[in-house]
Amino acid sequence: MTQTLPATSREVRLKSQPEGLPHADNFEIVSTSLPKPSDHEVLVRNHYFLLSASLRMMISKGAQDVKGVPFPALREGDTLAAEALGEIVSAPAGSGFYPGDLVLHFQGWREYAAVPTADCKRVIGGLPDPIAYLGHGWTAYAALTRGVAIHPGDTVFISSAAGANGSMAGQIARLLGAGRVIGSTSSREKAARLVSELGYDAAVWRGATPIAEQLAEAAPEGIDVFLDNVGGEQLQAAIASAREGARVVIVGTLSGQLASHGAGRTAPVELDSVQLLVKRITLRGYSADDDPEAYAEWIQQFARWLDAGSIRFPHEIIDGLDHAPLALEQVIRGDYFGTVVIKP
Repeated sequence: MTQTLPATSREVRLKSQPEGLPHADNFEIVSTSLPKPSDHEVLVRNHYFLLSASLRMMISKGAQDVKGVPFPALREGDTLAAEALGEIVSAPAGSGFYPGDLVLHFQGWREYAAVPTADCKRVIGGLPDPIAYLGHGWTAYAALTRGVAIHPGDTVFISSAAGANGSMAGQIARLLGAGRVIGSTSSREKAARLVSELGYDAAVWRGATPIAEQLAEAAPEGIDVFLDNVGGEQLQAAIASAREGARVVIVGTLSGQLASHGAGRTAPVELDSVQLLVKRITLRGYSADDDPEAYAEWIQQFARWLDAGSIRFPHEIIDGLDHAPLALEQVIRGDYFGTVVIKP
């Protein structure tokens, strides 16, 4: 039976470029004609798309394309973009895709999208909940298996531990053999949830005493591995608490992305190079895109861990495209725990 399609599709566009942190009124929801795919595109109905604070780098006033940053700058009137999970409605003959296939792509923030076949990734089987394919677990998994090596018994520190990446990273570190896992977050409430819900041994949080003091108390013998999503004070604290031979892998720069001024594309931090030298600390920037083969490995491992009940996927679903602009503002403010997705 042929599926009846609507004549229009709604999408979220950038109404005005924020000069600081974005607010819901920087966006507008518009109706447009249903996309008409070319001979090299599939038509996808989006089921979910990911909300991420990194969008701030794309939309702020003064934002520009930066080499090595996989987020193109957007201008006023542009439709927002994010990773999405959708169902193929139509596909060109010979493309290898068929109606009903679930695919991942980067045209979220809209109900329907015409996506080049080369930009679609078919969802491989294994995970019980399709939303889990939008999780950042594979970023954490790649960073903790390729970007840095965890040795049995290591003390591991994760910054932004209640975020999409960090909420998975602490659990993964434990499953890879870490002996003690510590997280940092933005509130006392989230710190408590990290320990009670995700199995962190301890959590430090901004707004109490300095992070360095809290970390020294949580890890009196020092840390061996630091997976950094933030930079700033957390990175300084990790260097201060590092043991000899500690390994630092940087996968995010939220201290810059969430700064109240600027475009979110710089994250300056002052580090003590003497500590780097005398402790023989390894400091590395890392992107999971460097090791694409890690993705399939992660899906298989994630499925096994879920089946065994040894890992959780913390996430929140926001129902309705109308709520997406405010939800993004709340994500940037740190109101959520885990991965946040919109169901258009």
